[in-house]
Amino acid sequence: MRVFIAGGTGFVGGHLCRELRKRGHEITLLTHSRKGSALDGCKMVEGDVTNADEYYREINGCDAVINLVGIIREFPTHGVTFEKLHVAATQAMIAATRKADVKRYIQMSALGTRPNAVSHYHRTKWRAEELVRASDLAWTIFRPSVIFGPGDAFISMLAGYIRRYPAVPVIGDGMYRLQPIAVADVCRCFAMALEMQQTIGETYELCGPDRLTYIELLDVIGSTLGKSTVLKLKNPVGLLKLVTPMLQGFSFFPLSMDQIQMLLEENICNGDWRTTFDFDAQHFAACISSYLREN
Repeated sequence: MRVFIAGGTGFVGGHLCRELRKRGHEITLLTHSRKGSALDGCKMVEGDVTNADEYYREINGCDAVINLVGIIREFPTHGVTFEKLHVAATQAMIAATRKADVKRYIQMSALGTRPNAVSHYHRTKWRAEELVRASDLAWTIFRPSVIFGPGDAFISMLAGYIRRYPAVPVIGDGMYRLQPIAVADVCRCFAMALEMQQTIGETYELCGPDRLTYIELLDVIGSTLGKSTVLKLKNPVGLLKLVTPMLQGFSFFPLSMDQIQMLLEENICNGDWRTTFDFDAQHFAACISSYLREN
């Protein structure tokens, strides 16, 4: 297949491109800048993801479009907002796909996405999903949990804290649960969906086999790094909710209100996706040991 990907130069995108190339697919990547060399032999095209007229011609002749565009945190002063990169970008991607007369479309959303979510992140992801569902495209939507693997941000950041500092900050009591999934497993699902007609019109929540509290997650990372104990510095939620709104607009501050909310409400699923894709997801501890120890 010829596959057009938006958001393919990021963490998940790099792994997905390698997975698709391994399966013999040709890849065209939409990028906001042509700086740097092509990724894994992929064709790179420059364009604004929110402007369909800038790139729809590049979709002509493709068999499928994948939208990976998304951010976890806003910086409005730099034009980086959920409204722009979740909603407007999806609207433009759908328009470009339809204009190029391509039917197959896959959207990456996020676990926890729902219309009545507290976080603006999840609400804009839901609105993007609604645009996809309302289209006449042959769509599939994936909602992954926290994604980990070589080149990730979240797990590698926590590993960095554990390596460098005597204690790791924890929001609240740290008993909220996460169910992280390996990036290789996420990409495998995307690649398989391209070849499976039964995935059209379906939404899949993706999570790994290990359901861990945040405290347990830190301990597993610490153990992987050879630490017998990871000291935790628990921060009262009430205090963080007072401080964060004043500082979240600055890049040096590591948190936003949305991130606090999403951690506290947990990030788990029932694993029904395995019924369709029929493979066993990788376990967290075994997988992170393959790349965290190398850093």
